[in-house]
Amino acid sequence: MRVRTLSVILCSLLVTAADAVGASSALAGGTGGAAAAEPTTATTKASAPLHLAPITAKTSNITYKGPVYEKTTTGEIVPYVAPTKASTTTGTAASSTGGIPAAPDEPVATPLAPSIPGELTTGDGMTSATGPASRPELLVPGTTARFVDGLAAAPEGVPAVIQDIIWAGNELIGLPYIYGGGHGSFISPGYDCSGTVSFALHGGALLSVPEDSSEFERWGSHGAGRWVAIFSNPGHAYMTVAGLRLDTSPAEDPANLEGPRWRPLRQTNAGFVVRHPLGL
Repeated sequence: MRVRTLSVILCSLLVTAADAVGASSALAGGTGGAAAAEPTTATTKASAPLHLAPITAKTSNITYKGPVYEKTTTGEIVPYVAPTKASTTTGTAASSTGGIPAAPDEPVATPLAPSIPGELTTGDGMTSATGPASRPELLVPGTTARFVDGLAAAPEGVPAVIQDIIWAGNELIGLPYIYGGGHGSFISPGYDCSGTVSFALHGGALLSVPEDSSEFERWGSHGAGRWVAIFSNPGHAYMTVAGLRLDTSPAEDPANLEGPRWRPLRQTNAGFVVRHPLGL
């Protein structure tokens, strides 16, 4: 009786072991290899976070001292050599940090006497013709736009359309604020807020007809994009591109100059609807 009981127990253990081996073999055969003890890295590795360019900043300092390059008309990338400028009312501090506040008795954004026939000189030394002017296509390493000699330098590590938007915005630097400017046509002697945003987006082939600030509240897709964010309400519009702000308002900008120009990011964008181009 005892022998018989031991025999039954032994048989039961052998059957259990065989079932375990069979299950392991079946799993290996179904996956093309041995059974994995733990999930593979591919199934447990978290996906990389989506890059989002900043749209706010705690400081208005946009000084940049790193390397700067220029894309030539032939597509060659060469080191950028800043042109020699005559001393202006804002001096060299303006070209390196975005300018200094105008004196209280000095009208803001009032053009000075033309230094070149057909061109206007603004308080920060930047000159422009009576419409958009060709500027050097500046580049900097990384994925953040930088402020260089009054212009925005496009990051090398961004899509080409973002670089085109930045370079288009540079063409308006030095032009005055004109209410309605840039709406009858993309080419104008001056631009208002939404006309400025429209021109930059048109430079990136993203807009065929200028929009006003109310229309930008419904344009594109909701929220801030990876590289571009457009802020609008019925009375004003501006945009951020790869970490710089293109705006006609001097709000939170130490330069305190009106007209289209690149400025530091604001500390808050409250009161505005936020939109972005699809895919950007």
